[in-house]
Amino acid sequence: MARTTIDHLIINSPYEEPKHYWSYDRESRTFDQKAGRRPAGYVIASQSSKAFDDPGIFVPIPLVNQIRPRVKAWREADYPGVTGITKRLLEHWNDPQERQYQFFFCQLEAIETLIWLAEAPASEKVGIDIPSDGGAFTRLCSKMATGSGKTIVMAMLIAWQVINKVTYPQDARFSKHVFVVAPGLTVKSRLQVIVPSGTGNFYDEFNVVPPALLDKLRQGKVLIRNWHILNWESDERIAKKRTVDKRGAKSDEAYVREVLGELANTRNMVVINDEAHHAWRIPAESKVKGVRKEDIEEATKWVGGLDRIHKARGILNCYDFSATPFAPSGKQSSEEALFDWIVTDFGLNDAIESGLVKTPRVVVRD
Repeated sequence: MARTTIDHLIINSPYEEPKHYWSYDRESRTFDQKAGRRPAGYVIASQSSKAFDDPGIFVPIPLVNQIRPRVKAWREADYPGVTGITKRLLEHWNDPQERQYQFFFCQLEAIETLIWLAEAPASEKVGIDIPSDGGAFTRLCSKMATGSGKTIVMAMLIAWQVINKVTYPQDARFSKHVFVVAPGLTVKSRLQVIVPSGTGNFYDEFNVVPPALLDKLRQGKVLIRNWHILNWESDERIAKKRTVDKRGAKSDEAYVREVLGELANTRNMVVINDEAHHAWRIPAESKVKGVRKEDIEEATKWVGGLDRIHKARGILNCYDFSATPFAPSGKQSSEEALFDWIVTDFGLNDAIESGLVKTPRVVVRD
């Protein structure tokens, strides 16, 4: 198609894999509508990004671009290797006859990718290496634009894990205990919809689980906590306090019992981090210049708290959800470090072109 200015942004269905995308040409400062799907990636600022019409430089995410075609082929082959329960859930999620509200393609692709990583035959995952965040437990990140429905994906993830574990108690790939960490009280309140026993929960409202499997779902436990409960103090920090109380830091056992409450005796739980860009480790070579002390404290206490839980009880898998999964690198702001463990990507441009979020408007001065 010839180069053009954009007269309409929405060029894809929200219920199908994107078939076209708008590609910006930096030389002509116009757009091409290209066939196919936009490669997974993100834009970083360039030297001329302060100019009005230069959005920056596109950087691909190789791991996601490697995983996407494999998940698509696995989907088209009818999900070989999955358990009977997983197959039933996938059929339920993909069948428009079974639901009033059809799920978006980006939601289905996100949960399918997480399932593929756990259940697809090993031969299909040869060459796929998920980098570590530097800690002892596995993190898998779904990059989803704000407004694309990641809370629904969390509900799907919980249903997939819990119902499989209840049905197959000896299967070590699953857990019926889920610990969800929220970045603040407002988000914590909003996330109550993913507690299966809660009123107005998403499982009932959006028909996430077939009615015959609801009893199994309710045998799981979902605990949602604000990240502040993960806060902890070291012996060194306690020693610096001007106080007569010198009892020292809590042991991992005491810490876990305080943080996890009713899940305190659980082993090998699943963790979900909402707005996971708040949870990152300080790179060893970096002092993270220009980042507020409060943000560093939150990030390190969040991840450090999960480290203590993993040491005492074991974390089976940690699932991160974020629209902006970056950690400051301590360099220029244009060089923020993208999480290396991103496995799916449906960014803001994809969401706009699929009609999932409001179309932005540029104000023109009269």
